[in-house]
Amino acid sequence: MNNAGAYWLWYPGDLERYHAMKQNFSRVERGCPWPAFWKSDGFRQRVVFRRTYRLAEETECTVYGNPGTVGHVVAGERKVPFGTPFTCGPGEVRLSIHAACIACTPAVYVAGDVIRSDGGWMVEDYCTPPVEAARNRYFTEPDQDVAVWPMVEECFLPVSAETVNGGALYGFETELTAQVEVIPAESGRPLPLVYLGESRQEALDTEACYFFCRPDPATRRCPRQAVRWVFLPGFSPEEAVVRAHHQRADIPVKAAFDCGDPELNRIFAVAAHTFSLCCDVFFLDGVKRDKWIWGGDAYQSLFVNRYLTGDRDIEERTLIALRGNDPPLTHVNTIVDYSLLWILSLDVHADTFGDEAFLRRMWRQAVSLMELLLSQRDGDGFLRGRPGDWEFVDWADFDREGPLCAEQMLLAAALDAMARRAPDQAEAVRYAEMKQALMEAVEQRFWDGEQGAYVDSFVSGRRHVTRHAAILAIVFDLVDEPRKQLLAERVLLNPEVPAITTPYFRFFELDALCRLGHLREVLAEIRAYWGGMLRLGAATFWEEYNPALPPEAQYAMYGDPYGKSLCHAWAASPIYLLARYFIGLERDPAAPSGLSVHPAPGFFSRLDCTLAYGEKTVEITIRDGETSVHVAQNGPERSKQS
Repeated sequence: MNNAGAYWLWYPGDLERYHAMKQNFSRVERGCPWPAFWKSDGFRQRVVFRRTYRLAEETECTVYGNPGTVGHVVAGERKVPFGTPFTCGPGEVRLSIHAACIACTPAVYVAGDVIRSDGGWMVEDYCTPPVEAARNRYFTEPDQDVAVWPMVEECFLPVSAETVNGGALYGFETELTAQVEVIPAESGRPLPLVYLGESRQEALDTEACYFFCRPDPATRRCPRQAVRWVFLPGFSPEEAVVRAHHQRADIPVKAAFDCGDPELNRIFAVAAHTFSLCCDVFFLDGVKRDKWIWGGDAYQSLFVNRYLTGDRDIEERTLIALRGNDPPLTHVNTIVDYSLLWILSLDVHADTFGDEAFLRRMWRQAVSLMELLLSQRDGDGFLRGRPGDWEFVDWADFDREGPLCAEQMLLAAALDAMARRAPDQAEAVRYAEMKQALMEAVEQRFWDGEQGAYVDSFVSGRRHVTRHAAILAIVFDLVDEPRKQLLAERVLLNPEVPAITTPYFRFFELDALCRLGHLREVLAEIRAYWGGMLRLGAATFWEEYNPALPPEAQYAMYGDPYGKSLCHAWAASPIYLLARYFIGLERDPAAPSGLSVHPAPGFFSRLDCTLAYGEKTVEITIRDGETSVHVAQNGPERSKQS
């Protein structure tokens, strides 16, 4: 029987929500499981798949249910159990596959020469109109289990082994997400307690090490975890064989970068490795600590992914997982500004890949989320948090008495995106008018002409200024060019205004500086900040780096001696900054390829670079001021989803 072109099928969005729950419930801290603290939307337990065939002759097929899925097939007047071959035709045959599962998304696979689970199947959940069944390139074989995401596995051996603190310490060349296997040399010797660390210091600290476990007796493997260092108390290096079975999602890196500057080349390469580790089933903030799916981290990941892998599917999976089901009762990750960033992420995704099919699919959810946000405006039209909402924006000393200006800037940007993307003209006008009214109110209540800046809040009378509102006004083009230049002079380049202290918001600040032409300052920051981590021996880039701290104090964060993630997605932002502003690769509808490249003068005398842009690959060469560009449409096959 020919199964070519057959896929596992499920209700759109349900597989993403199932795997998102698995991901968000996977955190373990010092032996204590710690599921994510926000509302987790589930999947449909009972669905029916339907399709009508007009058959010229009799044909045979078999329907399979995913493990745990129960149900049957209705073929004309017959009911057939899963796994039982049956014949249909000739003539018109209406098939209905009834599937239910408690433990996982109900999924089915149809194997046959003519009747198979390819495009054209519809699915319904008994309360909404039928939609086209979802499928993707990862699940095409009848013996697969959709509850288990397929991973590419590679085995790595330690590059160092030594006796220290009464045990064996093994080091790998770089950080991995791996199942660590331990094989005692002496047959029958009990498996040790294994301590896994991102840093040498963490692995050796058996009191405070973030993750430790005893390997499974059957496989001799620890659960998949971030690891660079492995410590086995009571062992010497020759008394055990240690292997790391690195498991990664099948998302190839398309980019390469060589500008003749070893430091910049190394920064780009380490950023690429860092980001690749954080590209799992979804964009993760980091691979060690919480491993949850966060809206703010995902927003920034879209910009790196645009140039590094061009993988459309991980973006769509992440956005589906973050949004959850309708109606929205809470904000994304409970954070008001992350709901705004989710709406902005749809806009970024549509811009990267050049079509709006996914945006149309998600539009109703964008509208309902925006309506929740608009329902939280106060009498002045400003967005406010409800009890239980987290108004984050950044870890900064904001004046939070009253509405926060930076949050109004994000609301204005989200309204602008909704106005540009709305499929209905009246809807577009409504959002555009709300954005204009909001910015007029912001100008009236938050602008301080004497300081040449936006104050955090106007309620307290403190007239306190931080950088955040100015940065967002520039990044999202909410003010005109003279105002941008004034904000740069009075805020971004003003040492009297408190500096941004988090790499998360530093992403927005460096973006703003690039937009205003301050490329030399940004390049100096890349060399100082990311180069500084490399000079401390980093193999991946960290959640935060403070050059004022001694090396032994670099790993503490959130009051935890090893709470800092040493492999964090937002730390890969040099890829975006170099590609977008220094190399100048961007979408250009007027260009034959749909893309243009305009390198910033004075930075590269030589460059050999390959970048993704969506599902295109762009080869860029610079020699003595001459730039050559070749664009190829050779991205991976995308997931087939309605």
